[in-house]
Amino acid sequence: MYSRRAGAVVWNLSFSHPLNDWEVGDFASLLTLLESVVVTESVRDRRVWASNSSGRFYVKAYLEEANPGGIVAFPTQLEPLSALAAEYQSGSRLARKNKGLFLCVSVHVLGEEYAAIRRTRGDGNCFFRSFMFSYLEHILDSQDKAEVDRITAHVEQCKKTLQSLGYADFTFEDFFALFLEQLESVLQGSGNSISHDELVTRSRDQSTTDYVVMFFRFVTSGEIRRRSEFFEPFIMGLTNSTVEQFCKSAVEPMGEESDHVHIIALSDALGVPIRVLYLDRSSCDTGGVSVNHHDFIPASGDPHNAAGGSSDTINPIITLLYRPGHYDILYPK
Repeated sequence: MYSRRAGAVVWNLSFSHPLNDWEVGDFASLLTLLESVVVTESVRDRRVWASNSSGRFYVKAYLEEANPGGIVAFPTQLEPLSALAAEYQSGSRLARKNKGLFLCVSVHVLGEEYAAIRRTRGDGNCFFRSFMFSYLEHILDSQDKAEVDRITAHVEQCKKTLQSLGYADFTFEDFFALFLEQLESVLQGSGNSISHDELVTRSRDQSTTDYVVMFFRFVTSGEIRRRSEFFEPFIMGLTNSTVEQFCKSAVEPMGEESDHVHIIALSDALGVPIRVLYLDRSSCDTGGVSVNHHDFIPASGDPHNAAGGSSDTINPIITLLYRPGHYDILYPK
């Protein structure tokens, strides 16, 4: 971690690996770029990602300290995709001065199928927070009581899984109870039902959302441990650790970023299909962009996952946008 003060702003920088001597020049160029960034409400508490021209290393930088009113809320208000385009247009001007330092993105490709984005704070929990809000919003909009009954049954099964793995009830029961309360609150007709505005407000309450994030983390960890033979090759491809070590160090602790292993496990455990769109840097040199997506469909043929099926027959109810190290929520047209 490297901190760089530019005026009243502190940028925190972290690296994929220690820099080699020949990489220091590119790093110096990045620092020059950071000092030239005008800090506005649109960039506060947002990460800036860069790589050198060969792609051998990357840097992530984010504002550590700024006007508290400018910090990105857990879910922001809905924004048109043009806001994302404007963000990258600024980056493109900088990229012309330092080729390869900034991600080249043309957001109009997304605009063909998607209308809006809702951002989440980049605190390492963005995948789980995005999943939480998007799923609860889906239930609030659809009022799908059958889906609530279905996922409630899965939650109970997840609780039994943790118990069978040796987890004491007191380590997770409060997190499970709070998620079920949130789930009940988005169904109209109950005494504690809430509006969409109240859902947004509640999702910005850190004490509440942290508990729900921990619920998802325990569910994810339990699923990975339950199917350790399935997940072990994926985990070995990410890190040289056992399944148990991975769950203890990269799944259960708050603030640990999520990868495809986390998404597969959560989707399978709760039976919720998820679509993730990836912005691909492979065409940066030509100034174009390709947007790839992957549908995470709950495992078929598993009695734990009654929603299992192929991607041809199941439409994901949650759509997330992935940029290196961060997830936001996308809204189809």
